[in-house]
Amino acid sequence: MTKVEDISFGYLLNDVTLLFRKHFDRRAVKFGLTRAQWRATKMLYYREGLRQTELAEQLEMEPIAVGRVIDRLQAAGFVERRPDPKDRRAWRLYVTDQARGVIADMELIGKGLRKDATVGIDVSEMQQAMDVLNRIKDNLQALDGGAADEESEA
Repeated sequence: MTKVEDISFGYLLNDVTLLFRKHFDRRAVKFGLTRAQWRATKMLYYREGLRQTELAEQLEMEPIAVGRVIDRLQAAGFVERRPDPKDRRAWRLYVTDQARGVIADMELIGKGLRKDATVGIDVSEMQQAMDVLNRIKDNLQALDGGAADEESEA
């Protein structure tokens, strides 16, 4: 009898992620945004005024990587940095009118790709898959907490 831990799913998850990114980037190229840039822009659209470190935390990315994404977005005119009125060493991030002008189109690209990727899958199947993936994510995140606990005991 096969056990859950005997089912190798990591490569499949990676393949799906890579394919999703590839197809998203192909569709979004007309806006000059990569998937990572789109994620940052979308997050800032809904949560303007975040600091770069806060954005990195929300996107689950390293701050230095987010810094490069923001640099490119700023150079392209999609994001601006404004001084933090409470901390002159910090900057707050805001989307520009140019970014606001493409949000709806980018959302349509994402929705269209999700529609194409889920052909033949009904809502209950998708919800079950999401539930399982979220539980796997929770389990893996718990390992991070456990590793910190184990290190403090050593």
